Formats: sequence, C-alpha cells, structure tokens
Amino acid sequence: MPRPADRRVAHADTPEYLPPATENFARLLSHAATAFADRPAMVLRDGHVTFDELGRRAAAVMAALAEAGVVAGDVVTVLVRDPDDAAAAYHAALGIGAIGINVNELYRPRQLEHVLEHARARVLVTSRELLASLPRPIRSPVPVLLIDDVARDGGEFRPVARSGADHAQVIYTSGSMGQPKGVLLSHANLWAGTRIVAGYLDVRPSDRIASLLPFSFVYGFNQLNLALFAGATLVVERSPLAREIVATLRRERVTMLAAVPPLWLQLLGVGEFRERPIESLRVMTNAGGKLPTSATLALRAAQPHAALFLMYGLTEVFRSTYLPPQEVDRHPDSMGRAIPESVVYVVDEDGRLCPPGVVGELAHGGPTVALGYLHDPEATARVFRPNPFLAPGQTAPDRIVFSGDMVRRDEHGLLYYVGRRDRLVKSLGYRVSPEEITDVLYASGEVREAVVLTEPDRTRGTRLVACVVLTPDGSLDRVRRFCGIELPRYMQPTRFEALEELPRNASGKHDLVALHARLALPAGSADDPS
Repeated sequence: MPRPADRRVAHADTPEYLPPATENFARLLSHAATAFADRPAMVLRDGHVTFDELGRRAAAVMAALAEAGVVAGDVVTVLVRDPDDAAAAYHAALGIGAIGINVNELYRPRQLEHVLEHARARVLVTSRELLASLPRPIRSPVPVLLIDDVARDGGEFRPVARSGADHAQVIYTSGSMGQPKGVLLSHANLWAGTRIVAGYLDVRPSDRIASLLPFSFVYGFNQLNLALFAGATLVVERSPLAREIVATLRRERVTMLAAVPPLWLQLLGVGEFRERPIESLRVMTNAGGKLPTSATLALRAAQPHAALFLMYGLTEVFRSTYLPPQEVDRHPDSMGRAIPESVVYVVDEDGRLCPPGVVGELAHGGPTVALGYLHDPEATARVFRPNPFLAPGQTAPDRIVFSGDMVRRDEHGLLYYVGRRDRLVKSLGYRVSPEEITDVLYASGEVREAVVLTEPDRTRGTRLVACVVLTPDGSLDRVRRFCGIELPRYMQPTRFEALEELPRNASGKHDLVALHARLALPAGSADDPS
C-alpha cells in the first residue's frame, strides 16, 4: 500500500491502487496505524483517538480473542456501541483470521440469538452496558467476551495472512418481513469496495468525514473504511437531533457528509443547514434509498459549493451506481451509471436486455459482488447467477447479482429507479410502484416526509396508503387535491395519514414494519423498498 504522500485516490485506476487481493482486509487498520500514527482517526464526544491508539486497541482485542480460543475461519460477532471499540473489535476479528459481523446495536434478544445461531458464532464481543440495556438476557451458548475487560494497548497490530478469496465478513440484511439473511463477503470484496468509492469521491488525508450511521449499516461502515484508507479523520456524531448534527458539522469543520434520505430531509428542516452553507463541506453523498427530486434540488440550493453524489447500492454488492456531481443539476432524479470496474444490466422478465426507456430489473457484476448468502445455497443460486450476457472476446464479470430493484435506462445510459420488484402492486388492474406516488407527494410542496404502504382490497386489488409528515404550513386537504390532479385514478392513495414523525430503524431509513404495525395494516403490506 502506498505511503501517505502518495495516497491521492483521485486516480484510483493506477496500478498502485490495485487491491492487495492476497492480504487480510485488517491490513487497512494496521497500515493506517503506522502511516498516520499520531493523527486523529476519530473525533468523539469526549476527545479523539489516534490511528496508533486504534491499532493498539485492536491488537489487545485480537490477543483476547486468541485467549478465548478463536482461530482462523471462526465467526466473531461484534455488538459494541462505542465507535472506537467497535472498529477495533471488528478489525481484531479479521486480524486473527476470523469472519467478522457488526451486529445492529438496536437488535432485540430474539434477533441477536438468530444471528448467533445462524452464523454459528464462536464468540460475542460486547459490553456490560449494552448487555444490561437488553430487555432480557440472551439465551445462547455462545461465549461472551466483554470488551470492558480488554486492555487498551496491545502493542503493534499484526494481522495474520489471508487470501483475497477468504471469507471476511457477514452482513445481515434488515429482515423487514422475516429473519435477516447473512450476506457473505470476501477480503477482496472489501478492498474493492473501499478503493473504488474512495477513488470516485477523491477522499483525501485532509478530509473530516462525518459518521452519522452505525458501523452495522454498510453505508456507515464504509465511512470508517474511507477514513482508514486515506488517513482522514472520522467525526462521530450519533445524535438523533438534526440541530445537534448540524452544530457538530459546523464546529468540527466536516468536509464529507453521507446520509440516507430520511436524514437528509431532517437536515433540510433545520434553518442553520438550509439557509447558511457549511463552508468546510466539499462532498455530500446519498445512499440507502432514492432521494426525492425536491430534496436533491433543496440540497443543491442549501450547500451549493459541495459536490453532491447520488448513489445506489444493495447489501449484496455494497455500491452499484453513482451520478457524478456535474450531472446532478441536469438529472436530479437519476441514480447514474455503474461504479468503476463494474457493469449493470437492465433485464426483462424473459431474461433479455431492455432497450432504453423500458423498465426491467437491475443486475450488477464486478469485484464488489458478494460470495452469496451464508448457509443458504438455494437463495444464493436464485440471486447470484452466471452472467448470460458474456460475448466472445468481451471482458465482463462471469457472475452477476439480481437486485430485485426495477429501473429504466435513458438514451444517454443514465439509470432511473422505479421501485422494488416485490413492491410493485396491482391497483385497479394497473401495475403501480409506491415510490412513484411518493415522488408526487413530495412534489406537492406540502410534505416533509412521505411513505406509501399498501393494504389488500377486494375491489381495487390493492389500496394505497399515504403516510406523510406535513411541512409547518402543509395541508392534508391540499395534498389530496394535488394527488387528484397529478395522479391517474389507479395511482391515487385511498387513505391519507398525517403523522408527527415516521419511525426509523438503526440505519436511519424509514421503518416500514413499525409503521405497518402502528397503522394496523394487514401483514405483508410493508416490504422494505431499500
């Protein structure tokens, strides 16, 4: 890996930025601990942690794992709230050659027990404080390693050798309509995802990257990886209050800000963010769901000097497409093109490539495509398939993943999100995407946040339920009238619910399952669109 002075990742396609495919991904931290030793790796509420301190903490946890009997190939689950300890424990797991899992800290005991059993975990790394916060004790034979009892300085962090093809991490999906699935990644997957995104975002050692999302969420985990890759500083702010977040961004002179759509909408509701640009901010990124076009335009107006990247991804490939900032003003509703080193296809129901303008399922191929689903060969075979579009002499991935997301491509090659395949519903005989209706709700100017759910109806097939948080001057009657004018009858919601707020999950996305329960909608009407 290059020395600090050479780490200008704007030219990530040059040989020195090829992934060390034969190396353990934990080398990301061990290299940073040496190359950027005394520089701040993380800014926390009570101070900061240097790269060297983070590496030494990881070395101590790695020694504790070895003492607990963990060996290469074992599974280590990490349920830790403190960001520095969470980062150290994860890299310690990889460092010893194990497979790491960052567990969602909002999991209840039943979900945690499922992960421990399904992943066949060797040990759970957690804290007394977090265990005490659970509503009941965990019923699992998996041994617990309390990070509270681990020394902070274990000396130099020296990961064991691993191949790029070796298993490195399992990421559990949201499990919105059942138990979560575990997506299995290799060390090479992690290197590729970090290198590619750092390249097109041009992450620099001088950057101060906001960390608003937990590491158990892929998007939050990537902010940590980008900081370690470039020697940048991660500014951790996990407050649920948008005003506090904005104050931290300004006080800490944050240069890179990543958020999901509901969080962007919250930030735009703060006058200090909407009306007073943060001068240090140079890059904003959106992922985790489609950002309403009105919000994209509002972000551009609020922070006009910051480059806005509209990105799309899924757990099975991490990041799939992005729209370069120079194209955002002309195409604010686009999800862009394939990320570097990757290819995306738009595929119809018969497995053929769709022409421009025709909606089909997005399939992705490239170095970030995961290995499959842990202990689930049937689901893996359904979603991860041989590439049928290979032509003689063509350089293309031999394996692609089908996303379940419906998109269309325009004549310029730009992609546009339509909706989830499993959320397309029949209303009055027409196929409808709830996300298209959500876009119209935002376009009314009366709505700050919106989600469309569905419920069965004997006559219509499906009834559409619009759940909205109104702007301070918004009117539900005006929203109804706007939808009556702008939407055909089969796309018009038959029920409108004005709420003070929409529930969110640990990833900051709208929690459709919780909303489904609050409104007492029939089971099966709240599939997660993201």
